[in-house]
Amino acid sequence: MKKIVFIALTHVFVFMGYSQNFTFQAEIANRKGDTIKILNGSNGREVKKIGIDKKGFFKEAFAVEEGIYFLFDGKDYAPLFLKNGYDLQLKMDAQKFYESIVYSGIGAEENNILAQSSLSDSKYDYNSLLVSTEDVFNKLVKEKIAADFLKLDDIKLNPNFVALQKKNIGTNMANLTAYYKKTQENNKLSGSVAPPFDYVNHKGGNTKLADLAGKYVYIDVWATWCGPCRGEIPFLKKMEEEFHDKNIAFVSISVDLDKDFEKWKNFVTDKGLGGIQLFADKNWNSDFIKSFSINSIPRFILIDPSGKVVHSDAARPSNPELKEELYKLLN
Repeated sequence: MKKIVFIALTHVFVFMGYSQNFTFQAEIANRKGDTIKILNGSNGREVKKIGIDKKGFFKEAFAVEEGIYFLFDGKDYAPLFLKNGYDLQLKMDAQKFYESIVYSGIGAEENNILAQSSLSDSKYDYNSLLVSTEDVFNKLVKEKIAADFLKLDDIKLNPNFVALQKKNIGTNMANLTAYYKKTQENNKLSGSVAPPFDYVNHKGGNTKLADLAGKYVYIDVWATWCGPCRGEIPFLKKMEEEFHDKNIAFVSISVDLDKDFEKWKNFVTDKGLGGIQLFADKNWNSDFIKSFSINSIPRFILIDPSGKVVHSDAARPSNPELKEELYKLLN
């Protein structure tokens, strides 16, 4: 009798333990790899790496803390809301990522909303929004927040999910508004005379903006520690090669700290960086840097031969539009 009771209790404990996990299974057509990853939305850490069989199927059960996560299939990713006790099934075509995501099972309502919101955001015309007048921008932002909140007006939804999603919507719109205001401030500089600079040149001596009068000047504000800055270097080198015989100077201004001056000098030499390599005085607090309200890098600036600002936030070298614009200006 005791043995029977013990076996029964063991099954109960196993069932209870399993029910405390999150269960996830999927059928993924046209998969991009043999694994998918799930990352924690709050810290970006990998929570689970799941193998996919040749038919694009997987099933896993593991414990999670309730909250937002991201499912990565190659470079594509989609948000998830997970909690223990959810039993989520996913069907997806990896070649039509957002358009094809459909969830079923326990937790499907919340995750289908996330999938639909991601698809909607990918089609939203943010470019037109960012070039609109301030009144129109504020009106459209309020309308978008109201529309996004309306999708969450369902008593069946997990209240913690609703709270998290509303917070994320508010944060995203606040960040977008801050970016819009920064862009508007930058646009005011276009057409105005560029502020001067006088910086140490890697090749020796100092170089002033005035020394480059009569040429277009394409400025890259960067630092040796900046990953995205380094990512633009190969593209910048190609631009320098393509326009080497044109009336344009390529200038790179480092905002590395004074203590890293030698590190900067060695980096420029080791990487064979071209153009005019300058080191800003007072790094971020340099007058030229502050005049453009630069608080993130890389940042690119285009100045015309008369010393006026063409773009205070110009296209990056990796953007094909830059080459097109430079050819138009120079020809």
